[in-house]
Amino acid sequence: MDILDEFDSNIIKELEKDGRMPYSAIAANLKISNTMVHQRINRLMEQGIITGIKPIINEKKVGYDWGAFTGLTLNKDEDSSRIIEELKKIPEVTECYFITGSFTLYIKIVARDHEHMRSLLYNKIDNIPGVAKTDSMIELGCAFKRNISL
Repeated sequence: MDILDEFDSNIIKELEKDGRMPYSAIAANLKISNTMVHQRINRLMEQGIITGIKPIINEKKVGYDWGAFTGLTLNKDEDSSRIIEELKKIPEVTECYFITGSFTLYIKIVARDHEHMRSLLYNKIDNIPGVAKTDSMIELGCAFKRNISL
């Protein structure tokens, strides 16, 4: 059984066009009731399929011209929960993933300039107890970013 039916998929597609779109406009576009849209969106949120409707910020437009993808090698992998909590305290760390391979964690960092990036890496992230090593690749621009196609 599919998790999403055609109505769910179409409602999500409408929200992707504009997350602020009124439920009544979605209902009109899809030729379904406003109540059905409301109930479906609530259910999708309760199930964790839609995790929120929020603005997508263009970091470069607000002064964060530098981005980096950084792999973290930990002294002990079992320290990852504590280290993740410390990373959450650094607002410039925008994403964090568990990965396989040479690193335990992989993070995305944004910074205003190269000095800010250096400070984040050397003064904040490298100073988290349990972080043995970082290895960064500077991002030169995003070719595209998207949700999975439904």
